[in-house]
Amino acid sequence: MLKVAFYDAKAYDKPAFEHYGGLHNMQFRYLETKLNEDTAELAKGCDAVCVFVNDNVNSAVIDRLYEYGVRLIALRSAGYNNVNVKHAYGKIHVVHVPAYSPYAVAEHTIALLLTIVRRIHKAYNRTREFNFSLSGLTGFDFHGKTVGVIGTGKIGRIFIDICRGFGMHVLAYDRFPAKDSGIEYVTLDELFEKSDIISLHCPLTDETRHMIDAAAIGKMKKGVVIVNTSRGALIDAEALLEGIKARKIGAACLDVYEEEADVFFEDRSGHIMNDDLLARLISMPNVIVTSHQAFLTEEALDNIAETTVNNILSCFNNDGVCDNELCYRCGHIEQCKKERKQKCF
Repeated sequence: MLKVAFYDAKAYDKPAFEHYGGLHNMQFRYLETKLNEDTAELAKGCDAVCVFVNDNVNSAVIDRLYEYGVRLIALRSAGYNNVNVKHAYGKIHVVHVPAYSPYAVAEHTIALLLTIVRRIHKAYNRTREFNFSLSGLTGFDFHGKTVGVIGTGKIGRIFIDICRGFGMHVLAYDRFPAKDSGIEYVTLDELFEKSDIISLHCPLTDETRHMIDAAAIGKMKKGVVIVNTSRGALIDAEALLEGIKARKIGAACLDVYEEEADVFFEDRSGHIMNDDLLARLISMPNVIVTSHQAFLTEEALDNIAETTVNNILSCFNNDGVCDNELCYRCGHIEQCKKERKQKCF
């Protein structure tokens, strides 16, 4: 029986993992705490750990897990910026879920945009108090507007399809453009300069960290709407706040936040918010923050569980080859992942 320490477990995670794990006699040790240097010891006696986006799998944690006999880190997410994959090479295999439900994230992105642009959140609060005034609720049409999409993987392309359905003109930027996609690719500067709406759908890397900073915001149109359902650190939150205060940014929709690890996924309603920057962003009338929920649909949860369980099984079978393994053999994780047909090490 394979034993898996399941960190940062939530009630909505368990049904699907119990179902697919039960089919293969897999035992999950559900832990509410996040994985870090202090909690790694809870994985003693387990073959693998299952982690999410705010677990901290740094070099020290990897060394401790390896010492405790853990041989696999199974991410139940697509992103892996919270795992030191380079340090794990040669010690612990790392797998992820590259595509659980790109529709869920793309649809949440457009939901955020519709909400902020048409002031739906304000109208909802007003009518609950029987205030039916339309003052201050004027929005704008999506039709004919230009949307700049940064990152054209599966989620980005689905979002583009939705935007085209609204009659929007799409510009895109990606370091690796999708061939024969019919997408109009431009430079990042041109995207900043021409877009009425900018949506982020790229991974967090050293190159993309704070790609939306004060300099980038300075190149954008006055009144631009920015939406981020990817990774928080793609945006310099302080620069974003300054852009909002200066009336340069017309609105912002954030499903992620750079310092979300100790805040998101938890009920903090009875506590004083220590993060002044997040508190100030939330207080802005033209900002919507959701708690990293873009992935949260029944279909996505089912796909995440099924793929994660299959990833674990693949790594512990006879040849140990898993299509979703993240490798550092050549130093280029994504490229190596596409070409490799064997175990990472």
